Amino acid sequence: MPTRFDTLSARLSSAWKPVKQPTAPRAYRCQCNRPVFFRNSQCLACKTALGYETDRAKLLPLKPGPTEDTWQRWDDTSDPPRLYRRCDNFDSASGCNWLVPVEADDAPALCTACRLNRTIPDAGNAEHQALWRRIETAKRRLVSQLLALNLPVKSRVGEDPERGLCFDFLASPPDGPRVMTGHADGVITLNIEEADDATRERIRAAMREPYRTLLGHFRHEVGHYYWDRLVRDTGWLASFRELFGDEQQDYAAALKANYEQGPPADWPQRFVSAYASMHPWEDWAETWAHYLHMVDTVDTALSFGIDADEVELDVEPWRTDALWRPDDPGAKSFLDFLNAWLELTAVLNEMSRSMGQHDFYPFVLPRVAVAKLQFIHLVVSGAPAPALLEPPPAETAAAAAPPAAAPPAEPATAP
Repeated sequence: MPTRFDTLSARLSSAWKPVKQPTAPRAYRCQCNRPVFFRNSQCLACKTALGYETDRAKLLPLKPGPTEDTWQRWDDTSDPPRLYRRCDNFDSASGCNWLVPVEADDAPALCTACRLNRTIPDAGNAEHQALWRRIETAKRRLVSQLLALNLPVKSRVGEDPERGLCFDFLASPPDGPRVMTGHADGVITLNIEEADDATRERIRAAMREPYRTLLGHFRHEVGHYYWDRLVRDTGWLASFRELFGDEQQDYAAALKANYEQGPPADWPQRFVSAYASMHPWEDWAETWAHYLHMVDTVDTALSFGIDADEVELDVEPWRTDALWRPDDPGAKSFLDFLNAWLELTAVLNEMSRSMGQHDFYPFVLPRVAVAKLQFIHLVVSGAPAPALLEPPPAETAAAAAPPAAAPPAEPATAP
């Protein structure tokens, strides 16, 4: 089954420059042909019920099914039609609009995304419930992307207790200690105050971060989970250490040094963010989050027919010599995607500035990070692990050296 990136690459090669038309999967239309959006559960124009279906990765117009509390696609004329139920969290504060296929009497009550929850905020606290709704909106966006990329998404709660994923959404008690957002053995903990915009912005400013969002948190923390699933104990590990560094170094000591001394002065030439310079695990998670940001944003742009036909930008495109594996069969597709990202973010940054807002994408991709992004792309795409391939050319290996042995910094390329 092709992943979202496979589809995205094909569309970029044919649609980024010459064709202007909306394409799936982030642009949806109701049966009345008006646009509807990922979080909608009803068309505001014609009141048709809507629901997100994971197998098709689409928001579907619905009509009542033949039995109580069931739904079917508006255009489904099969006999019998495929039936769905609303996720049990549809009427909760989270307002989940995802569908559960009714394929047996024991069909789960919760959708794929909601089954990942292990702990949710107190139902008796109205403020916490409002924060939960924002959290779930961001989490569903994450899960829909993970599924589209064909990544393993199973609940640690009831589907895969050994290797699955789950979420604890917690509030800090009034008398402490403060809940820390993080990942451990497939459990992602999120302090629900991150869903409060004012609080999150205050933390972002205090920590001098250029970017801090709920979706960014999810993408970062799930990166740690997928490092455990896709890199640790696999043929990717040796090459990971060549690119990102040795994850066996003392994490607690690295964290302490980061908060006491700050990032190294040359971090912009070697990492996607200052926090990525703290430890190889954080470098992976930050770069992973960037990869997910890039794929979903370019995908969304193409879905709504945004292209670069009439845009003239003085941006130097990346060439294959910046890649970790320039000889990979998919190198050109990845490079096309990367350079489309540079064009798109340059335009979106200018649009944000025209509204007096912070840059849409307040980052600069250094050359070393480009190699790391391709590494992550190959892992996500299910490419053969490097241990099973010929070693990379000497010049590529040198460019991809770990931070401690990095070559002289090269000028960063602004998006």
